[in-house]
Amino acid sequence: MSRTATASTSAAASTTTVTTGGALPGREYDVTVVGAGVVGSAIARELSRLPLRIALVDASDDVGNGTSKANTAILHTGFDAVPGSLESRLVREGHRLLSAYAADSGIPVEPLGALRVAWDEEQRAALPALADKAVRNGYRAARIAPAEEVRAREPELGPGVLGALDVPGESIICPWTTTLAYATQAVRAGVALHLNCRVQHITSGDVHTLGTSRGPLRTRYLVNVAGLYADEIDRLLGHADFDVTPRRGQLIVFDELARGLVRHILLPVPGALGKGVLVSPTVYGNVMLGPTAEDLDDKTATGSSAEGLALLREKGRRILPALLDEEVTAVYAGLRAATGSDDYAIRARPAQRYVTVGGIRSTGLTASMAIAAHVVELLADAGLPVSGAREPEPVRMPNLGEAFPRPYRDAELIARDPEYGRIVCHCERVTRGEIRDALAQAVPPGSMDGLRRRTRARGGRCQGFHCGAAVRALFEEARR
Repeated sequence: MSRTATASTSAAASTTTVTTGGALPGREYDVTVVGAGVVGSAIARELSRLPLRIALVDASDDVGNGTSKANTAILHTGFDAVPGSLESRLVREGHRLLSAYAADSGIPVEPLGALRVAWDEEQRAALPALADKAVRNGYRAARIAPAEEVRAREPELGPGVLGALDVPGESIICPWTTTLAYATQAVRAGVALHLNCRVQHITSGDVHTLGTSRGPLRTRYLVNVAGLYADEIDRLLGHADFDVTPRRGQLIVFDELARGLVRHILLPVPGALGKGVLVSPTVYGNVMLGPTAEDLDDKTATGSSAEGLALLREKGRRILPALLDEEVTAVYAGLRAATGSDDYAIRARPAQRYVTVGGIRSTGLTASMAIAAHVVELLADAGLPVSGAREPEPVRMPNLGEAFPRPYRDAELIARDPEYGRIVCHCERVTRGEIRDALAQAVPPGSMDGLRRRTRARGGRCQGFHCGAAVRALFEEARR
């Protein structure tokens, strides 16, 4: 099937359960996953292979609407994880699993490779240790590239480059499509997805009773993948092993005309607060600069700041000076669930039939499928029956990437269905056919932003100024 094929509905879709309001069904579930980000959706997908009653709940109106939607969208090799950590193992395994899954499911991935650039003598001196760290993480393809080679491969780099760690296995990926693919497969396999469903309190006994904003939910096993709120859910179960500090990452997205300035993912030598400010192409044809790393108290502070954007422009001017002359398409910020630890906080409480999946940083996208398999193993150790597993129905997602054919360029597809030739969003070249398909998916968008993540409509240079009314009309018509 071609890259332009859409995620088709099937007979299974007619029996799916996606609820967005009203009282929850009065059934009892075998396992409930709290948090429908990329990791929670991956866990729900993995559990959907079992002949069990599974629920996936989220406080938002859509899957992937928290940290996952603002991910830096890199498919990591795990070369720079802490050697011997759980994160190192799961990222390495997750890279293998997600690479294969993306190819099978139509998730856009571009294998660009990364250069970790040294700009001063201290950073250059750190490169051998970083190369050795990659080897200890099981990644042996990294090597130190001299300054002349780095500049030849990236001629627009600013002055002062002293060398780089070359990591050829790093790729860029679409984080939105990844989360949606997991959730789609889970829902089609029978997982009940309950949105706008915030967990407010929990009573545990023979079963867990979750008091939610939509009424009670009963479940035998519970998996906490609540991201920024994972520590708060943990406390409802009587545990205080970690605290989540929201770490804001602001980013600037430059217009597609900037894409020719950069050929690789350009990484800095990391600091105490994270991996630092990078410059990276996106699968949508843009160039991204960021993120910042600001520890905050407010778990809802996703606004950008003048200080943060000024810092990014200062960093960007050193890395890729010509980038600052390009048009800015968007500015946004995401919050990462920092815990102060160098590793994931994945912990099982077998006596409670409860698993916490906390402290999942930007590598969680890459590690998502491996984390899911690991969590199911922990649940099995706690007594969950895992026999009778079956493979979920394959899914083929709509292509959002510029490196692969888009519907507006596919003459055969347009001949079969002219709606794929009728462009609504001219900045991103999104057609009526794509919007129609997104609105009819097994997991439809709950908002205009959700529709943007499924189609790119309103995500371009004008940010919906020209197409916004037409896109909203299609969205509202589908909801009636």
